[in-house]
Amino acid sequence: MSEEPTGRVRRALALLGAVLVVGTLGYRALGLPLLDAAYQAVTTITTVGFREVEPFGRAEKLFTIVLVLVGVGAALYAFSAVLEALVEGRLSRSVGRRRMQHRIDSMHDHVIICGWGRVGQAVATYLVGNGRQVVVIDRDAARLDGVDHSHVVGDANEDAVLQAAGLDRAKALVAALTTDADNLFVTLSARSLRKDLFIVARARHVDTQSKLLQAGADRVVNPQHIGGSRMAAFATQPHVVEFLDVVMHDGSLEFRLEEVAVPHGSPLAGQTLRESQIRDRTGALVLALRDVDGEFLTNPGPGTVLQAGQVMIAIGTDAQLDALEAASR
Repeated sequence: MSEEPTGRVRRALALLGAVLVVGTLGYRALGLPLLDAAYQAVTTITTVGFREVEPFGRAEKLFTIVLVLVGVGAALYAFSAVLEALVEGRLSRSVGRRRMQHRIDSMHDHVIICGWGRVGQAVATYLVGNGRQVVVIDRDAARLDGVDHSHVVGDANEDAVLQAAGLDRAKALVAALTTDADNLFVTLSARSLRKDLFIVARARHVDTQSKLLQAGADRVVNPQHIGGSRMAAFATQPHVVEFLDVVMHDGSLEFRLEEVAVPHGSPLAGQTLRESQIRDRTGALVLALRDVDGEFLTNPGPGTVLQAGQVMIAIGTDAQLDALEAASR
């Protein structure tokens, strides 16, 4: 394995420093004062062409010849090591960016997360834990150092940055930037580029939520409001909340909640739940239906007719939910 560039630089600088120390001590031993000895060693090794601080005798000349040969070699080695590290570092970053972009270009149905703060990191952790691919956008390159997820360094408000993150192939976008103004602008930009993109925006203030919806966000989340509601739910219905947490986030149970669409042309469309035999064929249990107008029908009865465009909220194992997904196509 080749040596790391930083290791070569440290070794080269240590060698150059050692030569300077030896040169200074050598001239000091030949009778020069300490400052003159150090000055003579530096000017000799760097070959700047200054005259000797005082006339040299035979011993001083022989020592200077040796110091020039060794010192110039050490100086050139240090210079080349530093230059190589700079060039190699730039090349490495350039190659890394190209590989990253190539990986992003091959993604489909991924989720773009704008903002790598606490909210963005929590979103990424949940999505990756559920098998989703994510692309993170943040303008601060230092915040993305060491991030394992695919990422783009840049301003999420710029169309070119959104395009670099694969906006045209993404399934959804999460606007989790620090300010509501930034999230509003990102929402506007993303919606103008993709009319069918699902956008979730973060809102810090209640009065911003309506503006984000008007700008094109499909859902607006206020973390403070949700946190307060969650704490209240824990105080009154702790077992219900913990069950939903386990089903939705924990993964320790074999059951999970999932949404399954009934697309146009689905064999389920026009059938009742009894006729479709979803429970018998797949094992999944349909807990609710959401109509195209956004209305929920909870605990639908066997005579409920499934319609194209509806979304089924179902619970079951991975295999059961996969079977339900296949039956709806």
